[in-house]
Amino acid sequence: MQNLTTTMSNSTRCAACKSLRRRCSQDCVLAPYFPANNPQRFACVHRIYGASNVTKILEKLPVESRSDAADCMTFEASSRIQDPVYGSTQTIFKLQQQIVQTQYEIAKVQAELAMHNAQQQMHQIQQQQDHQNQNHLLGQSSLMNVNSAASEQEEEFHYLDQQQLGGFYH
Repeated sequence: MQNLTTTMSNSTRCAACKSLRRRCSQDCVLAPYFPANNPQRFACVHRIYGASNVTKILEKLPVESRSDAADCMTFEASSRIQDPVYGSTQTIFKLQQQIVQTQYEIAKVQAELAMHNAQQQMHQIQQQQDHQNQNHLLGQSSLMNVNSAASEQEEEFHYLDQQQLGGFYH
């Protein structure tokens, strides 16, 4: 019977307790953050920080902050394993470069958009001016036609007057 109890407690051990080959107690500080189905997570943290340091850090924190702390330690540890020199600073640097590149692209698109809007505005102004010029020219043309017609009538009257008056003078 004791063999069955040992087997059951072994199957419910967290990744930390399995890695350290110890029993996982009910109040194991590491169990909620290093589940048995993800042994690599604890292996990274243990390799960089050590199990006792991780335990001490988590015990000192309020329960509501422990999950975030475990996530941060896991990220820092896996970053340090991937890049022993720069660790997570390399990731931060790459993300900052992406931010700068994205800001540049946004500024470029905004400039292109402003240029397009200015061109559209200039095109509309040009169309309005062309329309006004056409109306002005049509008005002048009508005025010239009226003036021309008036001048023709004036010439006709002058001719008629001369004919009528011509009989008196001859």
